[in-house]
Amino acid sequence: MNVASAATGHALPVAGGRATAGEVWRLSRGHRLRLAAVGLAGILSTAVDLIPPVAIGYLVDRVQTGTGDLGTVLTVTGVMALSAVLGAAGTAVTIAHATRIYHTVLAALRERLVSRAMLLPRHLVERAGTGDLISRSSDDVTAVADAAPAVIPALTVTACTIVVSLAGLAALEWPYAAAFAVVLPVYALAMRWYLRIGPRVYRAERAAMSARAQQILESQRGHATVLGFGLAEHRHRAVLTDSWGVAVQSIRARTVQSMLNARLNLGECLSLAAVLVVGFVLVDHGLSTVGGATTAMLLVLRLLGPVNQLLFVVDTLQSALASLSRMIGVVTIPTAEEADASMAQAGRAAPADQADPADQADPADQADPAGAAETATAVRLRGVAFRYADGPSVLDGIDLDIPAGRHIAIVGPSGAGKTTLASVIAGVHRPDGGTVTRPRRTAVISQEVHVFAGTLRENLTLAAPDATDGDIRAALETTGAADLLELSADALDTVVGTRGHPLTEAEAQQLALARLLLADPELAILDEATAEAGSAHAERLDRASEAVLAGRSGIVIAHRLSQAATCDRIVVMDAGRVIETGTHDELLTAGGTYARLWAVWQAGQEISASR
Repeated sequence: MNVASAATGHALPVAGGRATAGEVWRLSRGHRLRLAAVGLAGILSTAVDLIPPVAIGYLVDRVQTGTGDLGTVLTVTGVMALSAVLGAAGTAVTIAHATRIYHTVLAALRERLVSRAMLLPRHLVERAGTGDLISRSSDDVTAVADAAPAVIPALTVTACTIVVSLAGLAALEWPYAAAFAVVLPVYALAMRWYLRIGPRVYRAERAAMSARAQQILESQRGHATVLGFGLAEHRHRAVLTDSWGVAVQSIRARTVQSMLNARLNLGECLSLAAVLVVGFVLVDHGLSTVGGATTAMLLVLRLLGPVNQLLFVVDTLQSALASLSRMIGVVTIPTAEEADASMAQAGRAAPADQADPADQADPADQADPAGAAETATAVRLRGVAFRYADGPSVLDGIDLDIPAGRHIAIVGPSGAGKTTLASVIAGVHRPDGGTVTRPRRTAVISQEVHVFAGTLRENLTLAAPDATDGDIRAALETTGAADLLELSADALDTVVGTRGHPLTEAEAQQLALARLLLADPELAILDEATAEAGSAHAERLDRASEAVLAGRSGIVIAHRLSQAATCDRIVVMDAGRVIETGTHDELLTAGGTYARLWAVWQAGQEISASR
């Protein structure tokens, strides 16, 4: 995979030129014959457009020699009118079909982008920020789509116009073609300068847009936190800084365009002057007619437009390619499964995450099925270490066994590494060291649950597409969410989310628990999944959590220690290490960290009850 890392931060990768071209070529499969037809139509329309300059030169010579009459004028006019109609028709066909092909391929690429984005390792998205991903699927797609009406038709028609016009000049009198060719280095130098500067400037502009999008998203998502901690001014300055960064990079891009335009104007003046001088010399020496010189000047004028257009199309193309390479950079990121398969084919062991522990069962367990049922391990961690990017270690030397069918609570002070450990166990993050084994069917619910815009049925069948209405109703009843069926007369067809009935935090968490129940994973991880609903709904949500965990292995990142107390075993963490394990009673008797946390928790509950 030819993918270059982005120049800033931990942004998602940007595809190199070869990877971009390869992906576009793959997506164009099935459209290549139509593309060839579009190219042929462009050549024909270009050839027809060159008839008027030749006709005008012919008419000038006839008038100058006195051999022209009204019939000649009418004939030349008719030929020019017919060529204009044919040229316009050819150009229209070229643009219409090229744009249709372009948008079809772009739609396929966008579908691939969204599909791959859903499968990306979460740690990549978290490192880069969702703003980068959203910018690529919105701003970059828009930039590429906006280039559609100009780039492909212009590249085809302009290239053909230049070649055919130069051939016409050479056929007319070779000095005319030579005069124009002498000025071509000016255009070549302008292009060389632009290609050296332009791509870098456009990539920086796109990256600045991604950074701004990330700041805005973070501020919106953390709205309550921003207000609660008085961070509004800080976030405002951050958004302002990144917005100014976009303005600066946009000004740089427009400056590059203006400088390119100045170079093109210089080339245009030199071209006209060179052909005019050559025409005067040739006519003065009787080597060309006035009509021939007129034809040459008209052909050069016909050339200047396409040459300038070609360079400006390259400008648009560079901007679009900068966006296209960012889109394909996402498409070509291998998923975790693809990376493991690739390493397996190369004869290397897959990193850190391992297969279902059942596939690696101890021989003694296989010899004694009854014993295996009692001692089977659902999750096994050995020497697990993890850090975010180049930051400090978050997990250090974690060893942990979770028996199948048991429920384990993970508790500890803020920043202890509880959520990171849950993410590593779930496979969201890959450990930097050590090994993790877990069931293949693992599901996670975090405290930031999401209600999708759609019906209740659609929200729940995301986890189990084959679930019947009976299955869905049973899941809602089990999680205490049967009341959701009474939101409207539509029952399961009730629209919820941003365009329907708004759900409370408790209802959203119940919906997420019902979704997990329908998914029926072997291992369920509840990462403070009921922490945000408020104490009024705590008991109800705790009962729903217990119902969801019944009959399967479970890990609970406990926000409320009353929830941890009901689990089979409690793991206490601090500073990225496991410092205590045991049952609730064992840890209270030991009088360690958990006992102190429990005492503080109980005191807080008593104060709340007395209010």
